[in-house]
Amino acid sequence: MHDTGTVTQPAPAPDQAERRTEQPTEQHAEPGSRHARRFGLPIATCLVMGNIIGGGIFLLPASVAPFGTISLVAFGVLTAGAIALALVFGRLAQRDPRTGGPYVYARAAFGDFAGFLAAWSYWATAWVSNAALAVAAVGYLDVLIPVGDHKWTACLAALVLQLLPALANFAGTRYVGAVQVVATVLKFLPLILVAVGGLFFFDSANLGPFQASGDSPAGAISASAAILLFSYLGVESAAVSAGEVRDPRRNVGRATILGTLGAALVYLLGTVAVFGTVAHDKLVGSTAPFSDAVNVMFGGSWGGTAVALAAVVSILGALNGWTLLSAQTPYAAARDGLFPAAFGKKKRGVPTVGVLVTVVLASLLTVYNYTAGSSGVFESLVLITTFTATVPYLLATAAQIYFLVSGQGERVNRARLVRDGILAGVAFGFSMWLVAGSGYAAVYQGILFLFAGVLVYAWMAARKERTATH
Repeated sequence: MHDTGTVTQPAPAPDQAERRTEQPTEQHAEPGSRHARRFGLPIATCLVMGNIIGGGIFLLPASVAPFGTISLVAFGVLTAGAIALALVFGRLAQRDPRTGGPYVYARAAFGDFAGFLAAWSYWATAWVSNAALAVAAVGYLDVLIPVGDHKWTACLAALVLQLLPALANFAGTRYVGAVQVVATVLKFLPLILVAVGGLFFFDSANLGPFQASGDSPAGAISASAAILLFSYLGVESAAVSAGEVRDPRRNVGRATILGTLGAALVYLLGTVAVFGTVAHDKLVGSTAPFSDAVNVMFGGSWGGTAVALAAVVSILGALNGWTLLSAQTPYAAARDGLFPAAFGKKKRGVPTVGVLVTVVLASLLTVYNYTAGSSGVFESLVLITTFTATVPYLLATAAQIYFLVSGQGERVNRARLVRDGILAGVAFGFSMWLVAGSGYAAVYQGILFLFAGVLVYAWMAARKERTATH
């Protein structure tokens, strides 16, 4: 049974020596609360898998089909990078198993400002992404229930899709975990059906050319990787919620690895199955590749309905997990005086103010999307999140390198030190690749957004200093 409550708060401005030994632990209150429950390994794994896999997988095969089957090589490269990142998060969580993930690691290594940047960028990523997920879900929902004919009907549907996961969060971590398990199982059933069933209908003639784009092999891999890069965002999910995970030093790392491997397996098998069942020339122009695969396998035209239902469930699961994560990082920062204090309070294991603010901001952005008449600004905000999502990755992997090089990691033999160092280097390179893949416009606008956060940091840091001196 999980109890909510407070975190042992570090000193207001720890110096480097204090950070070297500081190992606060998560404390819990509300003993006996039946609405709050700490996540075991299965739920933590579902959180990682559910947050990595949203609705994008249902379009991925068609998105990379123009490059040919060489895109599967890009999948392999990206999977290796994502696993390295997952291993680094596991090691960092073992060292410091507090709620907040990248924020906690960046602050421990580089101080308040780096920690704030990690928290600020991750929080913005979460609520903007929630709005984008809800809008995307409406497109799938329209296949099941006609909601897209009028913009206000579509807007209302998007708002309801955001509200349902929020209500699960307000009910407590016990219900968040239950929803995540159910959504993960329901989303994977059709995906596994296509992945496994597709093997029986696999025809190599459908694969098309190995290299279809006319680019060099390296160019084709890079181009397809740019589309696939963000398929693995979410590997940090268990680390961000470490304070809610039972035995986090052990289970966060395991859940991160298992969740990443599970998501990678679904991605790869599903893409291969679709490649082998849908003819290449048809797949390139497909708007519903999994539906086309189901129709080939079983005949008829019911595949679109089945895949649309699976997509809606998948996105609801992702919204459920991301709503929790959107509140966890501000919660950790608020406990350290770097976010408003209201973000640092929990009920039923959930930072309810953080959830509420996230839902309000995402809802306002959703309404704007349907009323502005132009999706340009909305799309730009979503594009920015592809950059801001990677900022915490860079800071966290840099923190791991800092801990290893400065001797602040665990006392390990040389072989272990070398292995951890290589993993951290690969994870840092993978994070840089994510930044590069987001494009010049996203990096430019994302940096401006980060700099806007500097003013917020200045305000919060000044208040923290004033409180400490009075």
